[in-house]
Amino acid sequence: MAAYQDLFWWSRDGLRLHARDYPGDAGVLPVLCLPGLTRNARDYAGVAARLAGPRRVIAVDFRGRGESAYAKDPMSYSPLVYAQDIAALLEAAGITRFVSIGTSLGGIVTMLLAGMLPGRIAGALLNDVGPEIEPAGLARIRSYVGKPSVFPTWMHAGGAVAESNADVYPDWGVEQWLAMAKRLYRLNSAGRIVLDYDLKIAEPFRVPGAEAGPDMWRALAGLNDVPVLIVRGGRSDILSAATAERMAASLPDAELVTLPGIGHAPTLDEPGVQGAIDRLLVRAAREPAAA
Repeated sequence: MAAYQDLFWWSRDGLRLHARDYPGDAGVLPVLCLPGLTRNARDYAGVAARLAGPRRVIAVDFRGRGESAYAKDPMSYSPLVYAQDIAALLEAAGITRFVSIGTSLGGIVTMLLAGMLPGRIAGALLNDVGPEIEPAGLARIRSYVGKPSVFPTWMHAGGAVAESNADVYPDWGVEQWLAMAKRLYRLNSAGRIVLDYDLKIAEPFRVPGAEAGPDMWRALAGLNDVPVLIVRGGRSDILSAATAERMAASLPDAELVTLPGIGHAPTLDEPGVQGAIDRLLVRAAREPAAA
């Protein structure tokens, strides 16, 4: 595993937030990794292991996840507030221009940041998410998010994760399911294995329309001037093939990679996507066009 330092910063409403900061060359565009709804910085350990060293990689714990503080107001668990938190991180870390990798919710936040911080994003990877989210996938997520889940051992947790995600990663074995469980859960002070997020993140997510924003196609257009990599799981119930193709057609410099046999969402450790990430980083490193 690549070595990292803990990076802490403060949100506008006074929360102490956390990210894993993998050091790199100051002359190379840094990468900001934004996780999905119930996930955290550990999700990007594989990406960081591949990219960190020559390149700084920052993997974020959104508020209410991992080592970031839980919010007093659960309605602040919203994409716009997450984007404001990331803007505060960029200011605290002195980052002016970066490549954003966003999985699911992290991709929504990436699109919002493109409008909030014009010219700051040099390239973007949108992992299994787009301006339109499939109703079946939303219903599935709403059916489990925020429900407590407690296990006595990691093997029990891994088995439960495998049972509920067998259609997402049909070729996975025991070791992969255990690794996924250790991304999703933590050991609490009582020695029990529990979900590593504030269960109240479900409250705003249950409000229709609160999972994204009012006009996400307009938000996507904020990425018109930069290279974009769209990654879709071939079995995804969140990002349809039609939406992914429309996204790729609407952006001037977009690449679409579909990973067959994988649901929502790809881990980004798949061999079929690693080369595409490398190509994105090369394209993003080009000097921006003169105004």
